[in-house]
Amino acid sequence: MAAAKTEDVAQEDVTAEVRDLRRAVVELRGELEMMHVRREAAVQDVVRESNQEIAQLKAAIAVLRDELEMAHIQREQEVQHAVAASQGEIQQLKEIAGSLRGALERAHIESEAKVQAAHTASANEIEQLKVIAATLREQLEMAHFDKENALRDERMGAQGEIAQLHETIGAMRKEMEQH
Repeated sequence: MAAAKTEDVAQEDVTAEVRDLRRAVVELRGELEMMHVRREAAVQDVVRESNQEIAQLKAAIAVLRDELEMAHIQREQEVQHAVAASQGEIQQLKEIAGSLRGALERAHIESEAKVQAAHTASANEIEQLKVIAATLREQLEMAHFDKENALRDERMGAQGEIAQLHETIGAMRKEMEQH
């Protein structure tokens, strides 16, 4: 009996230990399941947060892509406007250059015409001056010739008068001598 009692006590101890172990296993299993549930919840939270962050990043990327595309479009428009403005300015400068070239050519032609006209006028004036000089030379020679002729005629007249006076004086002397 005592052995049976010891066996019963041992059995009860073993049964109590098994029961404690089973409770411990159940508790540990519950804790493990709770940990597993918590871990799954934590993983789900992390996944959810990651998915939210990914969604936010995708949205941010989409917004940035849209902004980049808009900036690119705006830049292209600005470049096109700048090119158009440059083309317009280049066209204006070409027109101005053409106009100035035409004006320069006209001025050159006018200048050449003026030089030619001045040259012609100078040549005509020189020719006229030569004619005038020749005419004046002829007139001077004629005046000189006329003066020479007048002087000769006057000398001859004076010599004739002197000769007459000499004759008159001679005749008067003769007459005075005769008287």
